[in-house]
Amino acid sequence: MDNQGPIRIEISLDTTVDKVWESLTNVTQMRKWYFENIPDFKPEEGFETKFKVQSGERTFTHIWKITEVIPFKKISYTWKFEEYNGEGLSIFELTDKNNTTHLKLESHVLKPYPKDIPEFKRESGEAGWDYLINKNLVEFLQKSKDF
Repeated sequence: MDNQGPIRIEISLDTTVDKVWESLTNVTQMRKWYFENIPDFKPEEGFETKFKVQSGERTFTHIWKITEVIPFKKISYTWKFEEYNGEGLSIFELTDKNNTTHLKLESHVLKPYPKDIPEFKRESGEAGWDYLINKNLVEFLQKSKDF
């Protein structure tokens, strides 16, 4: 992703903050909408997890480190890849408005990723986040029993 400012997605979800928070921080739920092979996840500052994602012939070993947690309001973590230079920061913020949850995601580039890899182009990042949040997360929450 090139450095043209953060990628931003904002969405209102017709469910409680508690349910959205669980989908963002409970590893069992995260595997259903985010990445199915996340080995572990704990919403605790300093927690790190590592897992591989295959894209065509390229492997991206994700290394996430939690940098900030305000329960039911905000979680932030850095993204690095074992195979490539660069670092990103994802910030998820939740606001409760009468049992509707406003989710704001910002994805920042802290250290530039290689420019010659398609998965690191801004358009790829925008499309990926749009797919994960506006499609996968929304569908996951809609399928949840208590939505």
